Amino acid sequence: MSTLLFGMGLYGMIARRNAIAVLMSVEVMLNAANLNFVAFWRYLYPQSLEGAVFVLVTITVAAAEAAVGLAVVLSVYRTLGTINVDEVSGLKG
Repeated sequence: MSTLLFGMGLYGMIARRNAIAVLMSVEVMLNAANLNFVAFWRYLYPQSLEGAVFVLVTITVAAAEAAVGLAVVLSVYRTLGTINVDEVSGLKG
């Protein structure tokens, strides 16, 4: 299941040209990693908390990534009027 989710996220990240869709695909890939962390934690080391800590760190990183990514996309849209990643090839000041 995790591999399927990661593959779908990777395909979405490569195939999509919309920056919002790319961010959503990255989130799907991070959730696939979270699913893997929970599965390995639950079946290999249920007495320790490393798996849960990894998931919490990953969720925190995903939330920060989404906030920063949306801020960048909003700024690019205000500046250039598009969020197509092909049209925004350079970050010139």
